[in-house]
Amino acid sequence: MAAIGNAFKIPQSLNAKVPAERRGSGRDDVRLMVMEGEDVHHERFSSLPDFLNERDLLVFNNSRTIPAVLKAAAGNREVEVRLSRQLDDHRWEALIWGGLFSAGDELMLNEGVSAVVTGTGKEKPLIILAFSISGVELMDYIYRLGEPVRYEYIDSAWTLDAYQTAYASVPGSVEMASAGRAFSWNLLGKLKEKGVKTAFLTLHTGLSYYGHDRWPNPEKHPESYHIPKETVDLIRSVKKAHGRVIAVGTTVVRALETAADENGDLTEAEGITSLYIRKEYRLKTVDGLITGLHEPEATHLEMLTAFTPEHQLFEAYRQALKRGYLWHEFGDMNLILRKNVLQ
Repeated sequence: MAAIGNAFKIPQSLNAKVPAERRGSGRDDVRLMVMEGEDVHHERFSSLPDFLNERDLLVFNNSRTIPAVLKAAAGNREVEVRLSRQLDDHRWEALIWGGLFSAGDELMLNEGVSAVVTGTGKEKPLIILAFSISGVELMDYIYRLGEPVRYEYIDSAWTLDAYQTAYASVPGSVEMASAGRAFSWNLLGKLKEKGVKTAFLTLHTGLSYYGHDRWPNPEKHPESYHIPKETVDLIRSVKKAHGRVIAVGTTVVRALETAADENGDLTEAEGITSLYIRKEYRLKTVDGLITGLHEPEATHLEMLTAFTPEHQLFEAYRQALKRGYLWHEFGDMNLILRKNVLQ
């Protein structure tokens, strides 16, 4: 992926700092770059129904974002705890922003809650924190005192609602499954009128950035997922009718491709995935992808080369940069349709 990673740079001016609805437009008014083979179209996201048909199925991740940043004290130091992945009813993998910690170190949080470092996470710099409260009490504490994860390109603190998709229903992600953010209820209604089908699965996202130019190792970045039977049944019926299964987000791709057998058939599934998809990967179930625009260091960018050749992806990104597309969770969108899929 080094060729693409070194081939472009995102100007600071193209970091989306403000949600679309706070820029004077609707969520579905962000721009949409549509890629189908060598054909590239530049539209608005509200025009998405024009590129889909009644045989198509959109699969959404219904995971709901939690306010995963907690303030804590370690001795005389103030630190920030960024939760990444829930391990059980009282333990989380987490990133502590503001120092290095070892097993046995204790953090003091508000309201008398404490957390002890019990070990290292799946990869550095994540650690495992055991909280002094658990279950519903701990989740209630997180919701009352936590804040959304906010990276340095966002100047202002936005409420948790800004980091939710319209249809999110299952709490657990520490970052928004952002590919679905541009879907408004109005747009979902228009897709339904056209006959486009919708289905849902759940994948809880972990931290995508560890700070100081550190990103997760995609092969050591487990995330929990659940694909219900009704979604499996819909995918089977769409495939039988030669329709397209279009993933709304890289999280949906990971979940579906993890659960699919070599022939692309699915069964109801629940578990942990560390699937790393790159250009050599043969997609078994997913025929298209709706996603945001990815920075050159992001491993999600490499997943896109499983859908379209690297040179075509780079050419489209060059156009996006020239046209001033916005990056990150509040930014513009990209639809990639595999050219060889029956329609």
